[in-house]
Amino acid sequence: MRNDSQDITFWLNELGPQAGVHPPSVGNELFGWLYDDLHRVARGHMYKEHAGHTLSATALTHEAWFRMNEQTRTRWTSRSHFLAVASTIMRRILVTHAVAKRAEKRDAALLSLTAAEHVAAPAPDADVVAVHEALLAFATIDARAAQVVELKYFGGMENAEIAEALGLSLATVKRDWSLARSWLMRELSGT
Repeated sequence: MRNDSQDITFWLNELGPQAGVHPPSVGNELFGWLYDDLHRVARGHMYKEHAGHTLSATALTHEAWFRMNEQTRTRWTSRSHFLAVASTIMRRILVTHAVAKRAEKRDAALLSLTAAEHVAAPAPDADVVAVHEALLAFATIDARAAQVVELKYFGGMENAEIAEALGLSLATVKRDWSLARSWLMRELSGT
């Protein structure tokens, strides 16, 4: 039975710290089982990026997987736990990418361009770095609600998945999401 939660938990445990060094086939099997879920989370992240982004959801999925597969100290408890951590890693990848792009733009501003060489850049949508910084500030106020935002906004997870991943009730997830969304909207609008 493909994607059976018991089988996935077994494979996750094979990657955990208690398993020691695992053969590559364990990671490959798990990646095959979780690829669609990881790609869905990556699409949720990429949906909020501007249209001309140089990373694709597939590239983000693979980069996150490489980093997840290197985790040796994490004891995975469930599929939801794994996807929650993957979402966090994907956000970090995108923030690092955005910071690098900003640095490139600063360096590019030093180059002289003629009118014929000048091409208008597409207007950026949401600034992922600003959202990331606001979320870090919010995490100092309410860490649990910040986790809910990360999984919902960046990871594209549903409330029930978030509740399972964080061990919360559905009502708590909804309450935390409402509070966090209001705080972040106020923070990002500058009022």
